[in-house]
Amino acid sequence: MSTFAKRERLLLADLLETVGPEAETLCEGWRTRDLAAHVVVRERRPDAAGGALIKPLAGRLEKVLAEYAAKPYEELIQLIRTGPPRFSPFQLKQLDEAANTVEFYVHTEDVRRAQPGWSPRELDAVFQDTLWSRLERTARLLGRGVPTGLVLRRPDGRTAVAHRGTPVVTATGEPSELLMFAFGRQSAAKVELDGDAHAISTLHESKQLGF
Repeated sequence: MSTFAKRERLLLADLLETVGPEAETLCEGWRTRDLAAHVVVRERRPDAAGGALIKPLAGRLEKVLAEYAAKPYEELIQLIRTGPPRFSPFQLKQLDEAANTVEFYVHTEDVRRAQPGWSPRELDAVFQDTLWSRLERTARLLGRGVPTGLVLRRPDGRTAVAHRGTPVVTATGEPSELLMFAFGRQSAAKVELDGDAHAISTLHESKQLGF
C-alpha cells in the first residue's frame, strides 16, 4: 500500500518548521501558524472540525483554531509529525491515504508557493495518477459553484468534468496542477486555460472553486 499521505505529512511539517510561524500561505488570511493549527484541529478535534462544513459549528471551530494557534509553534509541528491520536479513525492506513493525501499535498503547496522563488515539484507518475484519481472523484464537488462550464484535462487527453455549462473553459495541466487549480489556487496553478476570453476572465475572478 502506498504511503503518500505519510510522506506529504512529513514534508509539510518540515516545511512549516523551515519557514517559521509567520510566513505567508496561499490560504487567505492565514499565516503558517494558522495553517498548522488547522491541520492539528482537523485531526485531533472532531468536535470542532465539523465547523468547516456545518455553519452552526463555525463559531466553535474559530474558537478552537484560535486556541491551537496560540500554542507554541514547535508543539503544533510535532503534533503534525506524530499524527492523529491513537484511537482516531485516521490511524487506519486506508482512511489516512483517502482523506489526507490530497489534504497534505495541497497544504504543502500552500506554503511552498507563497514563498519567493518557488518552482513546481517534480512528482513521479504514480503519485500524479493518485492525485488524478482523487480529483476525478471530487471534480464536480469542487466545481459546483463556478460560473462557467469547466473541464479538467491532463496532457495525455484524459478529462474530468468539474462543471457542466456554457461557455466551457478547459484547464490543461498535470494532475497536481489541476488539483491546485480546482481547490481554488488559480493564481498559483500551472495550467493553460482554453475557451472564450470573457469566460476565462470570469473563472479567474471566481471565488467558487474548491471547498
